[in-house]
Amino acid sequence: MATVHLRIGDLIVSPPKDLKKPRGKKCFFVKFFGTEDHAWIKVEQLKPYHPHKEEMIKINKGKRFQQAVDAVEEYLKKAKGKDQIKPFCTHGECVSLSLKEQTDSDPEPSSVRRLVAGTVTGFKWESSVGYIHSLKSPFSLQPASSMEPITKRLKIIEEDTGSTSIQAADSTAINGSITPTDKRIGFLGLGLMGSGVVSNLLKMGHVVTVWNRTAEKCDLFIQEGARLGRTPAEVVSMCDITFSCVSDPKAARDLVLGPSGVLQGIRPGKCYVEMSTVDPETITELAQVITSRGGRFLEAPVSGSQQLSNDGMLVIVAAGDRSVYEDCSSCFQAMGKTSFFIGEAGNAARMMLILNMVQGSFMATIAEGLTLAQATGQSQQTFLDILCQGQMASTFVDQKCQNILQGNFKPDYYLKHIQKDLRLAISMGDSVNHPTPMAAAANEVYKRAKALDQSDNDMSAVYRAYIH
Repeated sequence: MATVHLRIGDLIVSPPKDLKKPRGKKCFFVKFFGTEDHAWIKVEQLKPYHPHKEEMIKINKGKRFQQAVDAVEEYLKKAKGKDQIKPFCTHGECVSLSLKEQTDSDPEPSSVRRLVAGTVTGFKWESSVGYIHSLKSPFSLQPASSMEPITKRLKIIEEDTGSTSIQAADSTAINGSITPTDKRIGFLGLGLMGSGVVSNLLKMGHVVTVWNRTAEKCDLFIQEGARLGRTPAEVVSMCDITFSCVSDPKAARDLVLGPSGVLQGIRPGKCYVEMSTVDPETITELAQVITSRGGRFLEAPVSGSQQLSNDGMLVIVAAGDRSVYEDCSSCFQAMGKTSFFIGEAGNAARMMLILNMVQGSFMATIAEGLTLAQATGQSQQTFLDILCQGQMASTFVDQKCQNILQGNFKPDYYLKHIQKDLRLAISMGDSVNHPTPMAAAANEVYKRAKALDQSDNDMSAVYRAYIH
């Protein structure tokens, strides 16, 4: 396919300076017709629109896609006679780019970029149509004053409960299609979960400053492009939004209230996002002290594991300041597959403790089943095979059981942390006079596993509490 010359400064204009481009990728900032979204699109993912238009329409029969095509055609019709418009599309999707094809007689300025049209296999966009966009471009559909850097396509679900779910149309960590916020991001705590989160924030082009109690853990992320903060207070003072992800309520409080802590760096407008799984009382206390200094507070604990964190497939449950939740949109898309906003601060802590209570109790029950199978002369592998063909089949069950059978207890979610979550959930139940006998029984098994020095192993090491 022939190379097409794109003129910067007329119809093709670079995005604003504060809109960060994904590192290591030659791409253009594209606005999509139909969805009104924005994304960085790799150069090699574009090909001529008109020659492939009918093919794309046959592949994508959805109403939204047709509406997007109609919008492009209407745009081209209006532009006719003003400039020559040469549309393009991505593999399997239409993307109309508002651009002027440079003729041989045109001088090639230093700012001209070349766009090589081609196809990309294994790449799937939600059907939509768009054009190379700049806030300064005369072909923008919205005035510059109203345009915001928006992340990739989202599904917004308003539920009867008043909660909101923001779901990425596909895994951001896989396709790298989001537009990172221009806000400076801070991150405190580089443990099993935090490390994966920071890695994905950096991959998606966010500007991140990191701090960890064990400073050596920061080195790898500095090599990946992160900046180093000497104290939590310094990170907060340098950044617009600071996330923290630590082990328990005491660590969360110490991080905020301790020497050179977060509170010392809080100024009016600074955002603090607590991602640790802690009790609602701790969240209430932290929210009060942060907001008392003019800061903005959001809790956003995550459901998942080290592997899901590395893959950018966590589930984020947020509560508190709704505007902070919205400001964190591109961050949540970088680290997770779905995020939920469920109201006032404390709600996310309650929900996460319930979720982890169920998960921890389930893991203990699976371990109990495996050991009972062995004790009664049944094949543990056959037990697993049958289990994975039934209604309880899941990646979680398969992976945890396989690890148990292989004797592999490398931590994906620390046993000591799931026991902490069970303890906090039981306490929460007591506070509202609600019985939690199943969780209480599971908690005792995890306590026995901890007594057997399994704290720093994976939660599946609860199995060892049954065989010793």
